[in-house]
Amino acid sequence: MLQPRRRDPDRLLPSDPRTRDIARDLYRRVAGAPIVSPHGHVPVEWLADDRPFGDPAELLVTHDHYVTRLLHAGGVDLGDLGVGRRADPRAVWRVLAENWHLFSGTASGYWLEEELTSVLGIEEELSPSTADLIYDEIAARLTEPEYRPRALFERFGIEVLATTDDPLDDLAAHGRLRDSGLTGRVVPTFRPDRYLDPDAPGYRGDVERLLGVTGQPATFAGYRAALEERRRHFIDHGAVSADHGVEEPVAFDLSPADAQRLFAAALAGRATADERRILRGHMLLQMARMSVDDGLVMTVHAGVLRNHSTPTFERFGPDTGHDIPVTTDFVHGLRPLLERFGNADGFHLVLFAVDETVYSREIAPLAGFYRSVYIGAPWWFLDAPDAIGRFRSAVTETAGFFRGSGFVDDTRAFLSIPARHDTARRADASFLARYVAEGRIALAMAERIADELAGAQARRVFKL
Repeated sequence: MLQPRRRDPDRLLPSDPRTRDIARDLYRRVAGAPIVSPHGHVPVEWLADDRPFGDPAELLVTHDHYVTRLLHAGGVDLGDLGVGRRADPRAVWRVLAENWHLFSGTASGYWLEEELTSVLGIEEELSPSTADLIYDEIAARLTEPEYRPRALFERFGIEVLATTDDPLDDLAAHGRLRDSGLTGRVVPTFRPDRYLDPDAPGYRGDVERLLGVTGQPATFAGYRAALEERRRHFIDHGAVSADHGVEEPVAFDLSPADAQRLFAAALAGRATADERRILRGHMLLQMARMSVDDGLVMTVHAGVLRNHSTPTFERFGPDTGHDIPVTTDFVHGLRPLLERFGNADGFHLVLFAVDETVYSREIAPLAGFYRSVYIGAPWWFLDAPDAIGRFRSAVTETAGFFRGSGFVDDTRAFLSIPARHDTARRADASFLARYVAEGRIALAMAERIADELAGAQARRVFKL
């Protein structure tokens, strides 16, 4: 007999009855609030073209590295999941069902459960015996108008969704989407990493393309002017932020002459590793200067070693589940940047980390002094219920609730967006309820904070 899937309405809330009652009331007041998603990776073409999603495996497995990486760890070849090559989608789905136990207790398993039940209306428990039935149910749903991208966008109650875009993108898809009558707002995000990092594959060719498109000379001054021009293009198309993914959060303040020398060496392919590091750090400082000038919020996602498994990268390419967190040092690394711009009027710098130790030791103290610095929400490996609780414990006593970014889902998995925001709202309600139960804040203040964390804080920090 098929077993129906039953979701506990009080999931993730405290087990203590009194605290749970408080948390339940706090959660209920924000559960239906509009979703503000100021940083994510949903391709704008999904919404602009509004094509039906493909098969269940493509939608929920193959392109979600949270899912594929754990299956790989359990002995499944990534190629058998459709990564980097074609695979039978039904076979991929069966692999997920056969290994469903691997996801017990994980955030990715929780989100998948939420997607299956709340979004797709699947009532049966996933297992080898139900795999084909559930696959067919989902496949049938995906042919219905109610499950096309724009219809889901409206159903999810998304007020703002930010995409992540290449600096040379013409943003025509954003223009089409603005004319589509979509209720919510979809904005681009300027992501220039490949043009700033001399160690990035294709750096020289990318910089030459940037200079060619903007008509700037191959000098450091021309390079800066080209980036500024593309930022203005993004601002003209609704962008509110520029995002930077770096392994090491480090900045260097160079003279124009030194910057020109290192830039020329990098383009010529003769810069040393130390020179490339310094130029990369100087460009992070230049991005801060540009944000001070043009108003784009600057987000820094730091502390991830990309493509840790060289054989996997060579076979399947980047973003295939083997990026691994490393320790970070924001205090020393970003000091030159903060010395110049840390208290600049209107500058917003949001620091994200996957090194939990830096929240209480570095990021919260920095945000507790510098007007520009905001604490990025738990990201990537940390955007999970228990990690969100640890995050709140780490930063609140130093920086309070109002120096954070608001929740950021940072996802390409479109169907998981409401689940991720709901998770954050439940986790925050639980944390606030404990503070109320312990007499540390009044209930009225907890209600105000819950409202802020559910959307108002992100709107304020990201200038929405």
